[in-house]
Amino acid sequence: MMDAPAGRGPIDRFIDLIEVMAAGFLAVVTLLTFVSVILRYFFAWAIPDSHDFARLLLGILIFWGMAVASYRGDHITVDLLWGAMPPAVQRALDVFAALVTLLAMATFTWMFTDKVLSTRADQVGTFDLRQPVWIYYFVAWIGLASAVALLVVRTIRLVFWPERLARPTDAQTIE
Repeated sequence: MMDAPAGRGPIDRFIDLIEVMAAGFLAVVTLLTFVSVILRYFFAWAIPDSHDFARLLLGILIFWGMAVASYRGDHITVDLLWGAMPPAVQRALDVFAALVTLLAMATFTWMFTDKVLSTRADQVGTFDLRQPVWIYYFVAWIGLASAVALLVVRTIRLVFWPERLARPTDAQTIE
């Protein structure tokens, strides 16, 4: 196994793990959809619960992707006023935006906790195989909880070490 680059601590490795998990869920959803389409088109056969699995895994993918996008700041932003402000005001706005996003994501995570628990208590299952759905909801909840943790890291780094934040490259931004 390769060693982490110098200067990369456990928080950075946690961020890398979240990114790998989100990419893994994307690969699984893509593979499931591809195989399901091929089987239906060429063999008139469907994977049992493929629709349920695909939609549940897509929800997981979205929530884990939110964790990555929240930390990196890769989500859609409007920088019309921000770009005209002096650097000190820009930093203050960045911290304020991070705190508002953190509060919203923490509230969302807290409310989704109730959804996971109620789905488990109601014993909701998939259509064909009756697989418990709460497990998928719980994995999605872990993605939301990771988003909260990464937003805490982002906010702390914005305040104390803004140079340690991952910034989108110029190739990723559209001006």
